[in-house]
Formats: sequence, C-alpha cells, structure tokens
Amino acid sequence: MPIHVIVEGKNDRSKLRRLLQPEISILCTYGTLNSMKLEKLRKQIKYDEVYLFMDNDSSGKRIRGELRDTFPDAEHIYTRRGYAGVEGTPDEYLIAQLEKAGLDEYIIYPDFTSHFDK
Repeated sequence: MPIHVIVEGKNDRSKLRRLLQPEISILCTYGTLNSMKLEKLRKQIKYDEVYLFMDNDSSGKRIRGELRDTFPDAEHIYTRRGYAGVEGTPDEYLIAQLEKAGLDEYIIYPDFTSHFDK
C-alpha cells in the first residue's frame, strides 16, 4: 500500500525528501487549504496510508486540524516547539520522529560521522 506524508511547504518536502526513500510520496499544502486542495489530496491518497507532519506553530496546528477531519485515520508526526518548522528541524530529530512513526524501513540515514572526521 502506498504511503503519503503531507507537509506544509516545498522546503519541508525537500528536507524530508533527503531522508525518505522515493517510494514515499510527500505532498504539500503550500501553507493553505481550501475545498479544492482537500479534494485533490483526498483523490491522490484515497485509502492509502497517510502521515501528517506539520510545523508546530499556529498555522501548522490549523492545517493539521483541517487535515485530521479529512483523514481521520492519519498518523501524526510532530516537530519540537522552538524549531523553525519541519525545514528547520535537525535531521537527527526528524529521523527519530520518523522512526517513532514506524517508517524506519523507508529512512535514508545520512552519514553523521563525516562532520566529525575533519
């Protein structure tokens, strides 16, 4: 069954794209939702597995609430308050959250040791 992760913006998508294998679909709300966008997402996802990964700010919480109504069975992934959204969250923390959500087998683990070898 296909897996989709919905994020707010293209920078969030780019950040997660580096950490998730290509078979995971990463969809964007582009920071806003309306009935047309919700219907488009609903058609793309159908009955597939879906994860919601929004920023931990008022806009992200509002979008998460609207998506929760549209996809009541969605899994929720959270970033920590204080990080500049999903795009500003350190890779290590994103990976921990993706693992917590059960997406381990789809994670592309960066080589964190290369930063310390120099």
